[in-house]
Amino acid sequence: MSIDRVAQLKTLHLFGMAAAWHEWQTEYSFQHKPVMPEVWLDRLIEAEQADRQARSLNYQLKAARFPMHRDLMSFDWQETPLQQARIEQLSTAGFMDQAYNLILVGGTGTGKTHLATALGVAAIHQGKRLRFYNAVDIVNQLDKEKQQGKAGNLAKQLTAMDAVIIDELGYLPFPASGGALLFHLISHLYEKTSLIIQYLRQTVTMIFC
Repeated sequence: MSIDRVAQLKTLHLFGMAAAWHEWQTEYSFQHKPVMPEVWLDRLIEAEQADRQARSLNYQLKAARFPMHRDLMSFDWQETPLQQARIEQLSTAGFMDQAYNLILVGGTGTGKTHLATALGVAAIHQGKRLRFYNAVDIVNQLDKEKQQGKAGNLAKQLTAMDAVIIDELGYLPFPASGGALLFHLISHLYEKTSLIIQYLRQTVTMIFC
């Protein structure tokens, strides 16, 4: 009776090994000398590690809830006074290790959301965990949890993140009570989780703090 090793590996949730098993079995069948078990095992472990890293990356990119995928390669550096070298340095995500914050200031269409998203995507590739929010949406969520008697839940969840991106702050007004809730959240995250905030204003600049 033949053994379906692919099915067995999938049952054990070793999907990387399962995907590689048939390919390598075919490859080694053409060799005229036996292959040491350690070689098989090393190759299968490498495949499993690569598969888990890829699945983790895809999960974190989806969990971040970016409105669209953006990267620095597609950014038009000719249309911004910001220094490309400085932004590329920030894309290593090292500033998140110290929970430093970044504020991108500029008018509509100046690339704030593109840069913030690109920095977030780059950070996830460095193993960081992020969440992306529109300013109005996060204020509404904070207000909703307050009305439900669950104030503080979102702040607790976001403290576990390496960074939180808040987009379009200043674009649409919200009640003073909403501003107070957002201020309280930012205060709670201060020195715990990095914030990347896009603030609407005509002058294009970057504030690192």
